[in-house]
Amino acid sequence: MFCDDNFEKHLTWQATIHVHIKSLKVFCDVVSRRSFSRAARENGISQSGASQVVHQLEQRLGMKLIDRSKRPFVLTPEGETYYDGCRKIVQRYYALEEEVKTPQREVAGRVSVASIYSVGLSHMNETLQQFLTNYPKANVHLEYQHPRKVYELVETDQVDLGIVSYPRSSRTIVAESWREEPMVLACAPGHAFAGLEGVRMRDLAGRKMVGYDRGLPVRKEIDKALAAARAEPAIVMEFDNIETIKRAVEIDAGVAILPLPTLNREIAAGTLVAVPLDQQPLKRPLGVIRRRGKVLGKTARRFMQLLKDKAHVGLTIDGDEAGNHAQDRAAPSAVESAAETPELEGSIAN
Repeated sequence: MFCDDNFEKHLTWQATIHVHIKSLKVFCDVVSRRSFSRAARENGISQSGASQVVHQLEQRLGMKLIDRSKRPFVLTPEGETYYDGCRKIVQRYYALEEEVKTPQREVAGRVSVASIYSVGLSHMNETLQQFLTNYPKANVHLEYQHPRKVYELVETDQVDLGIVSYPRSSRTIVAESWREEPMVLACAPGHAFAGLEGVRMRDLAGRKMVGYDRGLPVRKEIDKALAAARAEPAIVMEFDNIETIKRAVEIDAGVAILPLPTLNREIAAGTLVAVPLDQQPLKRPLGVIRRRGKVLGKTARRFMQLLKDKAHVGLTIDGDEAGNHAQDRAAPSAVESAAETPELEGSIAN
């Protein structure tokens, strides 16, 4: 057993360790956010306080960690090494602290997630609500970003998890497959394709289509499928996000190939129709990314488990994968219907 003196020394040592870890966290936040002010806000201190923390670390080490003469500042070679080690220490310390401080079945820590817009709007809100119902003491920070920004936030350790389409691993990123969403043809209710049970890629030749921006992975996959079917649609608009594409399709500017779960609201409202792609089905792979070597706390691990449990939610319509939700009657073939219905006149510039 501890005597009073030893017990007080133990508490003092424990407090000193916590203060030092806190200093390391401030340093790591300054580096990952590339900003003293943002790191200060994150840690509830002033900007000058964050600067002082880094200065004290440099004094103790006897070397510069950050080169402030450049704008934006850069790490020195020694700072790079120190940051890499500190980041791992801080992550392990707070993950351990969360594990010890919360009861075995309770989740009361924090998890930060960045998601691309299309997944966030179609899936993540429901997942977040369920997670907070299961773990009301958890603190979840969820933000929606452009794919490049999601990777950046994960790489710089500003979020625990990222959710992207066509995930890819790298030297700093670990990508894990999550789910595959069936791609369907989206069209306005009055379009010639709206009453069909299925559409072939070759039936899209010459048809007006609203597409993704060139260079996006999903656009490249769609273009490959169209090329394989020797179908060349008339791309009348190009956008970098699904929400804008849907709005264009709703006004019958053209058809679009979109992930089925992103159409749930519009199908229910009757503003869009989802028609399965026959013979050459497409799927959009989604994945969860995290920084390589990052230690996830209990809350982040539980959130990731819930994502896995819900991996297949929303991938079907009325029990049939990519079935036509809006039409009950038997439908003619795409070629027959297209021959009977003339194209809309005019075109919309990109």
